[in-house]
Amino acid sequence: MFVDKSMRKNVVTMGPDESIVKAKELMTTNKIRHIAIVEEDNTLIGIVSDRDIRSAMPSSCLPEVERKQEEERIGKTKISEIMTRKPMTISPTNTLEDALLMMEKVRVGAFPVVDDKGKIVGMLSIRDLMRAFINVLGIHEPGRLLCILADDKLGTTKKIVDAISEEKIPFGSILVARHWEEGKRAVFPYLLTVNVAHVKKKLEALGFKLLNPLEWNLDQLPAAEEQKKES
Repeated sequence: MFVDKSMRKNVVTMGPDESIVKAKELMTTNKIRHIAIVEEDNTLIGIVSDRDIRSAMPSSCLPEVERKQEEERIGKTKISEIMTRKPMTISPTNTLEDALLMMEKVRVGAFPVVDDKGKIVGMLSIRDLMRAFINVLGIHEPGRLLCILADDKLGTTKKIVDAISEEKIPFGSILVARHWEEGKRAVFPYLLTVNVAHVKKKLEALGFKLLNPLEWNLDQLPAAEEQKKES
């Protein structure tokens, strides 16, 4: 899954000398949270978010006279004065997995997508990532998620897939995640059916332990790893 297949290509851009007020209007009109700031040749030089705009706006608690003075000042303020310069960017040939890891690392809500010449070609937001992964995982279709505790051994996932496939039940997706118990993995098949009772019994008969998906706790993973380091 590449970025260029999920990014928004009709990017709203502004020049660095345009006003904050115009940026706010563009965000409202286009229902977006980020605007790319570019030179005349479309080279990216910055990015501004709705949070930047809100921070620049006068407080509603100010007296009316002071608020009007602030609004006049802001009306003359260039967007370049509040934009983030040299923002983190991503290439259209990066994968969505790359983008997800980068967003988690740098804690931003969107990446400008630039080509090898630094020109803006798209925008990838956390919403775009969510939409892409929802489609890939098939969870937009009605179904049931199972959580299976399995040995971390080669062929175990195939055994689970084969057991479910024999029942002629289609998959929306199947994910394999770490588990806090040593030598175990949590396998999450999303089945495109609501009738899973017989599948659960079959898996249990094969020796698998079924867990409540809501009880799988990501926060337990680092704690377990830290315990291993200390022991």
